[in-house]
Amino acid sequence: MGGGTARSAAEFIPAELSLESLRRAARSCTGCDLYRNATQTVFGEGRLGARAVFVGEQPGDREDRVGRPFVGPAGRLLARAIREAGLAADEIYLTNAVKHFKWELRGGRRIHKRPLEGEIRACNPWLTAEVAVLRPEVIVCLGATAARAVFGRTVRVSEYRGRFSATPLSTATFVTLHPSALLRAPGEEQRRTEYEHFVSDLRQVQARLAGVDGEK
Repeated sequence: MGGGTARSAAEFIPAELSLESLRRAARSCTGCDLYRNATQTVFGEGRLGARAVFVGEQPGDREDRVGRPFVGPAGRLLARAIREAGLAADEIYLTNAVKHFKWELRGGRRIHKRPLEGEIRACNPWLTAEVAVLRPEVIVCLGATAARAVFGRTVRVSEYRGRFSATPLSTATFVTLHPSALLRAPGEEQRRTEYEHFVSDLRQVQARLAGVDGEK
């Protein structure tokens, strides 16, 4: 599929919005061609009332097989960082900008392939609907693809990392790296440094939520 497709998930969004109705409807989404090679739709996960929505790029190989977001190595690293930052896991909703796994076969393995802009745009109605139902206080963009989906335009992570911005989906949108980028860092020392920076980023999210509590 090319980046300029006019197809969209919009026609699959149910009239009555709830997390369950969205999850059911997303199972049969064919709003772009990524569904053809994916095992299943991987929808967001978390409770109604979650205060922060964490948005990644797309499901990975493990997520595609299991049907749940962030259950692979990057997800385990994210869960650890969330705990160390003092965030409550039950106040976080995890989802992705793109709900189907895009991959290419290499050496007998399914290797992640970055979604095109048109694929991100086609899947955006699902993310918009999730946010409309959840009404989170903060949206956290994990990486450039997530930021592109939330900001509605191309965003350089290096320019927005570590600060809050207003976007079409939230008045408090925070940008940081995707945890998979930490796993790719060369050398143990650099991985440790990048991880500490990542946890520091998430502590800013925790402080923002704590500040909201303090204003109540």
